[in-house]
Amino acid sequence: MDFACLWLGLLLPVAATLDFSYHHQEEMEEFLKKVAQNYSSITHLHSIGKSVKGRNLWVLVVGRSPKEHKIGIPEFKYVANMHGDETVGRELLLHLIEYLVTNDGKDLEITNLINSTRIHIMPSMNPDGFEAVKKPDCFYSNGRENGNFYDLNRNFPDAFEFNNVSRQPETVAIMEWLKTETFVLSANLHGGALVASYPFDNGVPATGTVHSRSLTPDDDVFQYLANTYASRNPNMKGDQCKNKMNFPNGITNGYSWYPLKGGMQDYNYIWAQCFEITLELSCCKYPREEKLSSFWNLNKASLIEYIKEVHLGVKGQVFDQSGNPIPNVIVEVQDRKHICPYKTNKFGEYYLLLLPGSYTLNVTVPGHNPHLTKVIIPKKSQDFSALKKDILFPFRGQMDSIPVSNPPCPTIPLYRNLPSHSAATKPSLFLFLGTLFHVLFKYSKM
Repeated sequence: MDFACLWLGLLLPVAATLDFSYHHQEEMEEFLKKVAQNYSSITHLHSIGKSVKGRNLWVLVVGRSPKEHKIGIPEFKYVANMHGDETVGRELLLHLIEYLVTNDGKDLEITNLINSTRIHIMPSMNPDGFEAVKKPDCFYSNGRENGNFYDLNRNFPDAFEFNNVSRQPETVAIMEWLKTETFVLSANLHGGALVASYPFDNGVPATGTVHSRSLTPDDDVFQYLANTYASRNPNMKGDQCKNKMNFPNGITNGYSWYPLKGGMQDYNYIWAQCFEITLELSCCKYPREEKLSSFWNLNKASLIEYIKEVHLGVKGQVFDQSGNPIPNVIVEVQDRKHICPYKTNKFGEYYLLLLPGSYTLNVTVPGHNPHLTKVIIPKKSQDFSALKKDILFPFRGQMDSIPVSNPPCPTIPLYRNLPSHSAATKPSLFLFLGTLFHVLFKYSKM
């Protein structure tokens, strides 16, 4: 038996050992390439573009089908180091990669996660900024911005007001990447505070700004997601940063903290059909590297549990009467429509993150009357899978008039002309005090 275990160990890939220190671009690339080489059956390394100074924007994909999407397998992503001087998330994602690949086939939870999810990990969105930091500081360093001195978390199109800034290469790379995958859930990792912040970051009266908040139609889900992460991190739910605003239970609505134009999480939600939250993981933006191991220990459980939430709610395909999947079909919950409607992808797939409960799905094919169907999300969803519900659209006739491509909503302020009595302005369960302080605490959004 011992000999068999030894022989099995010899057959397993050799791990690319990662120490708890800061890894600059060359070291990070070397690590990622070793992982991709040693675990080629479950990983795929690719660059989605280049920074201002020509550095690759690396993404490592982990999953059973790392090179391509498989029907029914949701796409998840983590992005870190958007601000170059906020460094903890960059190292956490490298260690997460190592943890995932080395525990596949050994740890049942990780194995099931890799079996059921396609996980995209970008350790550094702003490698130029990281390399520009010469004197690390807890509060601000010259590496926050990219190589053209733009704040990348103010550089995306905004749904509430015009954001007339020059789109940077890193921003464009993210926007193009989002078009290539059906991302369902995401988080971007920052530093400078301890809080999980959820959309919206900007707003109008229709989303609740008159009440010093800005809520999405999926506010219940976002608060649940933020709590999922924060509740498993002892520091986020308790020992928060001294001399800074405290956040009850470690979560906040972005606008309630302070308004932000051109942020990445709002862009993901509105234009990419991807639920994204912002994770502020350290009081000090660029802490000493001897503290990195403790950050990993504090965040490991949260990082894993948050990925599992991509299986929340309901998923499926929409078919015509001949059994052909229909792309570009609007599939939304009747009472929580999005300003840019969520549509099926080229495989006719939809993914809706929903909490347990009863919902009515409104399925709309261009040129046909809406089709309503009820769905009940059980209190205890299936492990590593959302509830599966395929939809047969009951109509006759040819499908030639339905476009195969999914034309995007225009990247303009879609919310500008909404009336101020939107349902999003209603109070919700987990909103907390903090609005009075956001003027005093103009943190960089982290």
